[in-house]
Amino acid sequence: MMAMMLVASATAFAGDSDALKAIKKAKTYADAVALLQPAQLANDEERAEAYNKLVDLALEKVSKETGVIAQNQAAVQLGTGKEEAYDTLGLAESICNAIAASIECNKYDQMPNAKGKIKPEYADKNPQRIWAVRNHLVNIGQDMARKGDNAAVLKYWGAYLDSSAEPFFASQDHEAEKAYIGQVAYYAGRYAAEAQDMARAKKYLNIAMQDAEMKKDAQNFLFYVMRTSLKSKEDTLNYVNEMKALYAQEPENDEILGNLFSIYDGMKDKAAQTALLDNHLAKYPNSYIALANKGLMAMSDNNADEGAAWFKKAVASNPENAAVQTYLGICLNAQAGASDDTAKRKALYQEAIAAFNKAKQLDPNKQQVNWGYNRYQAFYNLYGADAPETKEAELDAK
Repeated sequence: MMAMMLVASATAFAGDSDALKAIKKAKTYADAVALLQPAQLANDEERAEAYNKLVDLALEKVSKETGVIAQNQAAVQLGTGKEEAYDTLGLAESICNAIAASIECNKYDQMPNAKGKIKPEYADKNPQRIWAVRNHLVNIGQDMARKGDNAAVLKYWGAYLDSSAEPFFASQDHEAEKAYIGQVAYYAGRYAAEAQDMARAKKYLNIAMQDAEMKKDAQNFLFYVMRTSLKSKEDTLNYVNEMKALYAQEPENDEILGNLFSIYDGMKDKAAQTALLDNHLAKYPNSYIALANKGLMAMSDNNADEGAAWFKKAVASNPENAAVQTYLGICLNAQAGASDDTAKRKALYQEAIAAFNKAKQLDPNKQQVNWGYNRYQAFYNLYGADAPETKEAELDAK
């Protein structure tokens, strides 16, 4: 009986394993990582303590570099001394390391102990001390962007965004970052897409869409990412279903409507395009995107009369689009050319010129649409080749 008690006592008060002792003696993060083999540690409590040691070592480096930054700021404000160089990348890497190690630490910290109870030791301390230094990743990411180091930008902004969404940091104050996290997420999404990491691109763009100011740009780029990542018919059908679901959630969102229309166009599914637009216009008769796309469908069928009718409705809904003004002018030109009624033909050319002039006003450098030749054609047919108006229009046709 006494022997059994001695064994139990020895187990209860056993010291750290040799593996943990070695890690706790490490002076640098790199040394500790080299020693860390979770399988060699005695239990989850030791694993949590080992990873917390990594957090400590990473934050020691962070503290050292942020101390230099604080001294430099004070020197500038007071004009008392020369600024010292600090390890920018070392700071960023250490913050990333601290984030990763703290999450791993928490995984083991939340495991039941030998008595079957969960008594986390680091769940309060680590989120607070890491959250306080995360913002440096945003600034350092900007520095890397200016230097053209896209991989570093994605790494640091990605770590910032991933940690913001990490449940481990849910208890921290997220309010202050709302002012800029949308921008960070949007550009991180673009960097991820450029790196062909479409999963991260979608993730970050979805974060950006939660910001009202960034929503439109983020959504449009997300649609672009989704379209360009299609590899098979199955991918396309899944994409269509995703767009349908989004459209059901936001039926008045013109970007979603236009994107779904474009998908059907790529699939050569004219029936689906027609049904989509007709159903939408039944609910929203002044939908600019739907009206303009009905006009484009008529143009593709060489139906100038129907095209002009739809484009006129689109222009009435939104007169500030150079492309639609140009398409309206093209349809009116075609109507005039097909008419045997001199007065009607003249009126149609005049109407076409008005549309082309509006397009020119909106897009003088033809960056959106090349209205030049069609405008010249309208002047030529109305006034003749030698008229001053036609000569002037000819200059824009080149």
